[in-house]
Amino acid sequence: MASSIRRNNIFVWHGTDKHGMNAKGEINAPSSSMARALLRRKGVEPKSVKRKPKPLFSIGRSIKPADIAVFTRQLATMMKAGVPLVQCFDIVAEGLANERMRDLVQSIKNDVASGTSLAPSLAKHPRLFDDLLCSLVASGEASGTLEVMLERVATYKEKTEQLKAKIRKAMTYPTAVVVVALIVTGILLIKVVPQFAETFRSFGSDLPAFTLLVLNISNFVQDWWYIILAGVVALIFAFREARLRSSRFAATIDQLALRLPVVGTIVHDAVVARFSRTLATTFAAGVPLVEALNSTAGAAGNAVYAQAIRQIRDDVTTGTTLYQAIRATGLFPNMLLQMVSIGEQSGALDDMLDKVAGHYEELVDNAVDSLSSLMEPIIMSVLGVLVGGLMIAMYLPIFMLGSVI
Repeated sequence: MASSIRRNNIFVWHGTDKHGMNAKGEINAPSSSMARALLRRKGVEPKSVKRKPKPLFSIGRSIKPADIAVFTRQLATMMKAGVPLVQCFDIVAEGLANERMRDLVQSIKNDVASGTSLAPSLAKHPRLFDDLLCSLVASGEASGTLEVMLERVATYKEKTEQLKAKIRKAMTYPTAVVVVALIVTGILLIKVVPQFAETFRSFGSDLPAFTLLVLNISNFVQDWWYIILAGVVALIFAFREARLRSSRFAATIDQLALRLPVVGTIVHDAVVARFSRTLATTFAAGVPLVEALNSTAGAAGNAVYAQAIRQIRDDVTTGTTLYQAIRATGLFPNMLLQMVSIGEQSGALDDMLDKVAGHYEELVDNAVDSLSSLMEPIIMSVLGVLVGGLMIAMYLPIFMLGSVI
C-alpha cells in the first residue's frame, strides 16, 4: 500500500451536484478513480475527471530554502497546538500557492500516513532536507519531543536564511549595476561607436590614440560578440562545475574570499555565526558532540572552515576538549573560544554558542550595511570609467576639429 500511494494529483472535474445543477472544480486525489469516489461521497456525479496539466513554464516556482523554513515553522506551531501530524500536512498544503511545494507536502503526508516516520520521509528529498535537519527530526521522534525539536529546527532555518539574505542583499545591488553597465557598454560599442566611425572617416586627419583604441575594441566586439558571449557563459558554467567537483578548487576560492578586504571579514563572521548556531542547535537537541560536529562541517558554507571543523571532530574523538580542539585550528575568534570554555565548565554549552551566534549575526548585519555604503562610490567609478570613457573617446576628435580646419 505504501508503494502504491506516493502523492496526490490535482484533477479537474465537471458534473452535476446533488441538486442536479452543473458544477465543476478541482480535487486532490491519488488517482482518477479515487477522485470520482471522493466526488460521489460529496453528492457529485462526475461526468469528466481529468488530471490537471502541468504549466509549460515553471520559472520562479521552484522550492527554495525559505519555503522549507516556513514549512517547518508551520508544522512546529500546529503540533504545539495539538494538531495531529497527518492533519498538519493537509492544513499546510491547502495554504500553499507553490504547486511543487504542495506536491512535496502531499508526498511526505502519504509516506507518514502509510506508517513511515517523519525523518525517513524527509530524507527521501535530500536536496531539500539535509542530513542535519533529518537527524534533528529523528532525535525528536526518538525522544518523544518532536514538536519541540521542530521548533528548534524552524528557528535554526530562519536564522540561517536571514544570514544568507543579508549577504545576498549586499551583493545584489552592485552586481546588478555592473551587469547593466556592461550591457550598456556593449550596446554602445556595437551600435553607437560605428556611427561615429563613419563621421571620423571624413575628417582627413589622424585620430587620437584613445579614440583609435575604442574603435578597434568596437570592431573586435562587432566581429566576435557571439564568441565573447559564449565564452562568458562557458566560463561561468566551468567555474560552478569546478567548485562543485573539485574540493581543492573550492578551498582555493574560499581561501581567497577570506583574504578580500571587507568581504573577507563578512565571510569570516558569517561562518562563525553559522558554526555557532548549528552546533548550539544540534547540541541542545541531544545529538552527540562528534555527530554534531560532523553535521556542522557540512553546514559551514566555506571549504576552509569545513576542513577545520572536521579536524576539530577528529581531535574531540581522541579525548581533546572542544575548547582545545577549536583553539588548535587558529581560525576561530577569541570570543568564541572563551564562550566555549565557559560553556564546557558550566554545562551550558548550547546557551553560550547561541549567544555567540547572535553576536556574530549582528556583526554581519552591520558589516553588510557598511559594505553597501562603500560600494556606491566604487560603482559610480566603474560607470564613469566604462560609459564616460567611451563618450570622451568619441568626442575627442570633435574637440580637435577646429585645428584640422
